[in-house]
Amino acid sequence: MNAGNEEFLPIAEINKLRQRRWQSQRHYLLKNSEFFSALWDGLKVPHNLADIAELPLCDKPQLRESQGAHPPFGNYLASSEAQIIRLHRTSGTTGHAMNVALTKFDAEQTARIGGRCHRAVGIRKHHRVAHCLNYQMWMGGLTDHLCVETTGAMVIPFGVGNTRLLIQTLLDLQVDAIHCTPSYPAVLEQTIDQYFPGMTPRDLNLRLGLFGGEAALDQPAFRRRLEDTWGFKARNANYGMADFYCNFASQCEVNTDLHFLGHDVIYPELIDPESLETIPWQEGSRGELVLTHLARQAQPLVRFRTHDAIVITGTEPCECGRTTARFQILGRTDDMISVRGVNVFPAAVGGAIGEFSELSGQFCIRMKGKGPHDRISVEVEVSADSEATDELAARVENAIKFKTRASAKVMLVPMYALPRTEGKAKRLIREEEQ
Repeated sequence: MNAGNEEFLPIAEINKLRQRRWQSQRHYLLKNSEFFSALWDGLKVPHNLADIAELPLCDKPQLRESQGAHPPFGNYLASSEAQIIRLHRTSGTTGHAMNVALTKFDAEQTARIGGRCHRAVGIRKHHRVAHCLNYQMWMGGLTDHLCVETTGAMVIPFGVGNTRLLIQTLLDLQVDAIHCTPSYPAVLEQTIDQYFPGMTPRDLNLRLGLFGGEAALDQPAFRRRLEDTWGFKARNANYGMADFYCNFASQCEVNTDLHFLGHDVIYPELIDPESLETIPWQEGSRGELVLTHLARQAQPLVRFRTHDAIVITGTEPCECGRTTARFQILGRTDDMISVRGVNVFPAAVGGAIGEFSELSGQFCIRMKGKGPHDRISVEVEVSADSEATDELAARVENAIKFKTRASAKVMLVPMYALPRTEGKAKRLIREEEQ
């Protein structure tokens, strides 16, 4: 099998490769991972990958506890510390930041899988890519930079901060692609309005917008607004998680759903987030994504709960030729809001808001306590040339109810009243009950 062509291979061949890799990974874990040896104590660890659901799940709180008891890497570190060549930290948005270790093998494989994703969205050797993710220990900075480099494209390591300089750099270097979070273009638009009179985002002549870190691009209206405003092709280029793989899924050039592009080194499952029962991996299935490393040295994980809810949208080969399954992200199970028995994801609220030309697309949901709730409370920003009226607020409330089946109370705020962010936007804030 030629390395680099795995996403085009028949699934039967990939399944054989997965099985062989699980055999090796199983042996490696039983020999080297104190964490999994303890978690699996008294259990028969299956030789057949298809029987892996017999093993218990693991999740981030367990890993966080492990790192607290066995700093800095936890007792799920299966390699020696001498083999570690790079240390990253997670963003810590849902708790204390975690230390992520990579061996040379892990780092090279991570770049290889991530490179598939960037090639799938259309990055080629002739592109100049401004990489605008945080380099300060976050995996999205350096590691994603190296993933883009595997395509042969020129990468400009700009990072975050000093947006005025970034705009000038895009102009001076004739950059034609940008890699950032979906919320970052709003920061650029505000800076252009303030400091570059007469310029529009289209004047930067970007041809590709590569996005990751947030689910906003899954909203068709948000994607259309980006493309209309900037004149580039907006592509979902980067889906992953620092604890597992920073980037193992992206869209392709002909389909906006995410291709699962790490399928030869990752075994995916779906579970019901409440009953924890396994859900068949087939088109139309919905559930929480659970992942297993099949070839990992430093911190291999088995049946890791991502808390991302997804729906599988296709398992037949895509028009692009890739044979891997495709999916959409519904939201995070730990961000789910219960409103009168209806489960609502912030992304669905954003989808309803994005349909209004009178709104900027920026919003923030504020909920008191853990619920259940009677309605969604959301602040929504109007666009620069629109007015905040009761009639507009009522229409937005109706759209949210139609989209989510949950009632909402909308408070309209002026343009730029909500904070822009260079990193991940915080769409849900849970406030303590007074």
